[in-house]
Amino acid sequence: MPASGLVRHADGVTRCWWPGEDPFYQRYHDEEWGRPVRDDRRLFEKICLEGFQSGLSWITILRKRENFRAAFDGFEVERVARFGARDVARLLKDAGIIRHRGKIESTINNAKRAIELRDEFGTLARYFWQWEPEPGARPARVTKDALMQLAHTPQSAALSKDLKARGWTFVGPTTVYAFMQAMGLVNDHLDGCARRPAVEAARAAFSPPLGKGSRVPRRSR
Repeated sequence: MPASGLVRHADGVTRCWWPGEDPFYQRYHDEEWGRPVRDDRRLFEKICLEGFQSGLSWITILRKRENFRAAFDGFEVERVARFGARDVARLLKDAGIIRHRGKIESTINNAKRAIELRDEFGTLARYFWQWEPEPGARPARVTKDALMQLAHTPQSAALSKDLKARGWTFVGPTTVYAFMQAMGLVNDHLDGCARRPAVEAARAAFSPPLGKGSRVPRRSR
């Protein structure tokens, strides 16, 4: 890893170091990571896949994402919540995904808990976007050194605690912070990364879907 955390890649674009030279990973970095998400299916998919990633590299999960989508009915929460023992047995035989019983059963459990959240808050997005950190909780500059201190944060710990109290599993503070990074609750593209300004502009233009059940103040811009 370069000291700055920034790499000028073969296509001439300066990016965060972590996609390396893999074009597939670079597209994820450029087009998806950190951009604000409000779609409930995508939010549920992201938090489940972060749970599957625990102990593994994210690129391993990303390369299997289409297999996961096929195996888990597109991460439609109502469908996944109805999975039973036969589905668990089927998934444990599916070489296209991570065959970990605890993570598979966690995804089914979390689908049920997601329905409960949606019933309480109206949408999953309304729940998750309440947890966007206040500006003062963020580094003044997102450097490599600063990012290395952000494996988890007080905000991710609080969200993790709340999810666990609601019965969610595989949602520890580190997993939750990776989810926050992926779905745009924070912009952790490094200062100097070519994609950071575009992601920050997308976040500035984004209207968080607060409403029914809201209880955590939205930060002011």
